[in-house]
Amino acid sequence: MPKVSVTIIAKNEAARIADALQSAAWADELIVVDAQSTDETVAVARQFTSRVIVREWPGYVEQKNYAASLATHDWILSLDADERLTPALSDELRATLRSEPSHRAYDVPRVTWHLGRWMRTTDWYPDFQFRLYDRRAARWAGRYVHEALAIDGTAGRLHADLEHRPYEGIADHLATIERYTTLAARQMHEEGRRASVAALVAHPPLAFLRNYVWKRGFADGMPGLIVSAMNAHYVFLKFAKLWELERRGSAFPVPGSTFVVPNQEPRTPNHEPGTRNQKPGTRNQEL
Repeated sequence: MPKVSVTIIAKNEAARIADALQSAAWADELIVVDAQSTDETVAVARQFTSRVIVREWPGYVEQKNYAASLATHDWILSLDADERLTPALSDELRATLRSEPSHRAYDVPRVTWHLGRWMRTTDWYPDFQFRLYDRRAARWAGRYVHEALAIDGTAGRLHADLEHRPYEGIADHLATIERYTTLAARQMHEEGRRASVAALVAHPPLAFLRNYVWKRGFADGMPGLIVSAMNAHYVFLKFAKLWELERRGSAFPVPGSTFVVPNQEPRTPNHEPGTRNQKPGTRNQEL
């Protein structure tokens, strides 16, 4: 039976990390890599594990791979501090690891709590995320927005939900959109994409229709309407910032961070430290 190490990267997550660690207490090892928090994150984490390491923030990809490198065991369960394993998912994970797994990595459906309910519509559900993987055959890769798992081998899928509580409210949601659209615009620019009138006019309403009608946001009442509109706003804002970047051709800051987005590629995607690099729905199509 393969043993599993749980890794969590964190910064200023004292209010959330205890629940994440408690939900994974059944694992063979818990590892927290803290990016020099200024709150009680380290003290809280040490109530659950002695494997708490503090280091400077190098970017999401490098920090997650570093955390995996510290593990005693090859099978890694990577969690964010705002995620919780449900009892059903814990049971499914343990069953998967009862013998040598047939795949090198597994993704799970993630359900997000927002505006007073679990959102099971829009682009936010099922928000599949890779969380369980064999570090001998997989590692984190990516650039500025939404790190991904590069897998040498086949991938499987689990069925029980992973709970996600990323936002305290609409203001927090908007602040995250502001950061992510800045990074998304830069990434699109470097990939050679260009903003156009058609993109700014057509893509946001199409995104709204996809979320509210096709992905049944209407079934979640007012929260479904708000999330659908916010997802459309995200699409509009990233194209608007791409257009701005094309015009100004100079650095602009990532809001809420000391990181400045330059024109030249940095050594690592050194954007804002923390644990929430993947907003809900990022593995779904974005217009």
